Order: sequence, then structure tokens, then C-alpha cells
Amino acid sequence: MPKIAVVVGSKSDLPVIERCTDILDEFEISYDVKVLSAHRTPFKTQEFAVEAEKYYDLIIAAAGKAAHLPGVIASYTLLPVIGLPIKSSTLDGLDSLLSIVQMPKGIPVATVAIDGAENAALLACHILSLKYPHLKEKLANYREKMAEEVLNN
Repeated sequence: MPKIAVVVGSKSDLPVIERCTDILDEFEISYDVKVLSAHRTPFKTQEFAVEAEKYYDLIIAAAGKAAHLPGVIASYTLLPVIGLPIKSSTLDGLDSLLSIVQMPKGIPVATVAIDGAENAALLACHILSLKYPHLKEKLANYREKMAEEVLNN
């Protein structure tokens, strides 16, 4: 059974994350939501990332503003990390996007759109489908359902 860690830098990010966890629920993927900060809880974040492989297949890390959380986590684990930039009040999330997407060579973080919670979950499903083939059928059904919704409007 696949399991994902969904990590947010602040409780204020949780409303965006609900759109991610709704997709994970639809795909019947188990997950834990954790609030950790690269800046305010650096040692707890490090401890989580170092131990993550024991419990999870993949990590979705959401953060706003400086948004170092996904990169910090990726630096401590070999699990795939998907960065989800959160729209911030200062630069409308562009600061978050650039902080996540501009990772240095050797420490990749997959990055989705600002507040792109649904795509973070779907990308996680695509990645996990390599290990859990039953997810491919669910992805195909999801896309078929999307197409039907477009055609029926």
C-alpha cells in the first residue's frame, strides 16, 4: 500500500493542502500530514527527512515565501520530493515558486504550479504507479472522468 507524507511549512497552508489530500483519498493512497518548518523547526525537519524512507514512498512538501522546505527535505532523503509553492501575500507565490524550482544541481525537487495541490497529488500518483501498477488504472479512469466532464458541459 503506498504511503505519502504531506508536509506543510505552516498551518496556514492547510486549506490548499485539502485539495491535495482529496485527490489522495480518491486514489486510496494513505498519507500523513505534518507541519514542519525549514526555518522554525530545522532539527525536527531534518529528523523527519532522515527517517522518512522507513515510512513513506514519496513526500509532497508545500511552502510559501522563501519556501526552502522541499529542498531541505530533499537534501536529507532519496525519496522523490514534490514541491508545492504556496501563494504568499508578498509576491503572489512567485517567491515560493522560484525558491522551489531553482534547486542546485544534484538535489532535484519536482515542482508544480503555485497552489497546484491537485497536480502535486496527481504527479505523486504517476510516480507511485511505477511501483504500484493498480494506480495506472485509477489514473486512466480519472482522466476519462475529466474528459466526460468537459464534454458534458
